[in-house]
Amino acid sequence: MHYGAVEALRGVSLEVPDGQVVALIGANGAGKTTTLRAISRMLRPSGGSVRFRGEGLGRLASHEVVARGLAHAPEGRGIFLNLTVRENLELGAYLRRDRDGIAADLARSFDLFPILRDRQGQVGGTLSGGEQQMLSVARALMSRPRLLLLDEPSLGLAPQVVERIFQVLAEVARGGVSLLLVEQNAHKALQIAHRAYVLETGQVVMQGTGRELLASPEVRKAYLGE
Repeated sequence: MHYGAVEALRGVSLEVPDGQVVALIGANGAGKTTTLRAISRMLRPSGGSVRFRGEGLGRLASHEVVARGLAHAPEGRGIFLNLTVRENLELGAYLRRDRDGIAADLARSFDLFPILRDRQGQVGGTLSGGEQQMLSVARALMSRPRLLLLDEPSLGLAPQVVERIFQVLAEVARGGVSLLLVEQNAHKALQIAHRAYVLETGQVVMQGTGRELLASPEVRKAYLGE
């Protein structure tokens, strides 16, 4: 993966098994966001391949990737600031035609994040940072993904909001949705991850179960502040 002459990713290889949480950790600039954008086709890799449920995604546009069952909640939330909470959620299901299923998933979004029910008529730009992040996750889930990519879901949020976000992510994974999680809070990410990868300067330098990396002296020193 290149940005002009700069090679951002080099030989990155990772796998997200069905129904598992996979964490991708590393310092700023390591290539984590670029990896997610390459998977969801927001960026076009200069080499390599991305396969999802046995199908190559190389020639698909982003909306076609969504239709296959892959959703991306980007860094910075990416909600529509001038639309209401409900309108944002409904746009998450824009490729679907099953009205009853959409209504059920809308109700589930409000069960996962009750504050969104109270704010459903409020425009996104007036929400707090935590509420916007909840909306970003809920909107991605409205497409009924088989794989959900999450980029820094806890960034800049209060501790109690972070706890709720991670509770929801664990619940979503138990429901059978696979998660690929990029997260600056490495401790929280590794706690819920079945498997994890450490990315440094565009390369995978370590991998293992979440527990293994939590116990690694190198990881604890570099990413857990110990």
